[in-house]
Amino acid sequence: MKRKYYIAFFVVGYLVMAFAFLAVPPLAAQNHEVVVAELDGPVTPAMASYYQRAIEEGEQDGATAVLIILNTPGGSVRITQEIVSLFRSATVPVIIYVAPHGAQAASAGSLITAAAHIAAMAPETVVGAASPIDGSGADLGETIYRKEVEDLKATMRGLTERRGPDAVELAQAMIEDARAVTANEALETGFIDVIAPNTADLLNQIDGMTVPVNGRDVTLQTADAFQRTVEMGLIEKVLHTIASNSALISILLAIGPLAIIIEISHPGGWVAGFVGVVCIGLALYGLGAIEANFLGLVLVGLSFILFLLELKTPTVGALAAVGIVTLIAGLLVLFNTPRTPQFARLPLPVAIGISLPTAALFLFIVTKAVEAQRRRPYSGPEGMIGKTGPVKKTFKPVPGRPDAFVGTVLVMGELWKAMADKPLEGGEEIVVKKMDGFTLHVQQLYETNGSQPFPAVSSDAEAP
Repeated sequence: MKRKYYIAFFVVGYLVMAFAFLAVPPLAAQNHEVVVAELDGPVTPAMASYYQRAIEEGEQDGATAVLIILNTPGGSVRITQEIVSLFRSATVPVIIYVAPHGAQAASAGSLITAAAHIAAMAPETVVGAASPIDGSGADLGETIYRKEVEDLKATMRGLTERRGPDAVELAQAMIEDARAVTANEALETGFIDVIAPNTADLLNQIDGMTVPVNGRDVTLQTADAFQRTVEMGLIEKVLHTIASNSALISILLAIGPLAIIIEISHPGGWVAGFVGVVCIGLALYGLGAIEANFLGLVLVGLSFILFLLELKTPTVGALAAVGIVTLIAGLLVLFNTPRTPQFARLPLPVAIGISLPTAALFLFIVTKAVEAQRRRPYSGPEGMIGKTGPVKKTFKPVPGRPDAFVGTVLVMGELWKAMADKPLEGGEEIVVKKMDGFTLHVQQLYETNGSQPFPAVSSDAEAP
């Protein structure tokens, strides 16, 4: 009987402990580890994907916090808002550390810094200058400008209200007046929490701080925490590089059509076509990431059409010249929209340097493709027509056919059975008129008066 009571007591106790464990969420991480993510460069979709993966790993592994080392000139507002939302919905504390010395969290980077649960900067770093500008660096139109400014100011207020009125005022000045401040100035206003020369010192300084994380207060336990770096994947690195380099996007746009033209002009393979499709796909990804003006893409396509027309129309280079100008204009327009970041601008010399070689290579490839289509075949029945050679065995009459004679000739290094409409002596030169199976129909190359009844052609002659 007592045994039954012991078993019942054990079961009840186990259930109570299980429900208590499930009902009370942990207020602090159990794993004394900090997940570290580091990426320099503009704000891109690949950066957002990388940060999301780091936060998910931190949540799954029960890390104390996720530390993001930031150094960015800014980027897309849309992607920045996605990163802000990612930080605010995280269940693990997110720490932004603007580093190393001389780094910046400019433009969109200031919003990312404000969105973190803990914001820190290394000495001699800068944050701010978040006023919206267009792709040329000039201010936007008044109406659009006010909408952009008020939207970003409201976002900044929501992110910095917990830091006090001075931090809110500075955050709004970053949007309204493009104000940028040093690490010391940001610390004085409360916009950041600490200044640290390295990550170890940073983690020791913030140890014991309590921050609101997704509606709950979490006490940080970061002193002497193990720092585990989450490396950026190869695909993420490639996509980040493409989305942050307008010159590379332009080169991909140039290579893609050229590779596809090579595939079309020399069918049977797949490498050129595959490369062309991949290049165009990556270029379109980059254009979407920096919110490019797709009117420029139309101009780029029009320039290639003009190059093709140049080969079909005797304009003595006029259409090619217009095509080059159109290509340059298309590349410049592509990276000139109100939302295109400043870093994505394509300088005019770079646009010219990409357009001229592209036009020359395109015209060269298309010209060679047209010549190949017009050239007489090298092999097969069509390739034998017009070839010449000597008679090796005298032609004799075909029984029952007084107008047909058969013999042997040497053409292209091989002996062939041949037929002619008159007898031919050994050593005479003949020319092939047609090929029927493995029998050549030939005639005498030169008549006694020196005329040439059927034109002999070399192997590289073009069809008329």
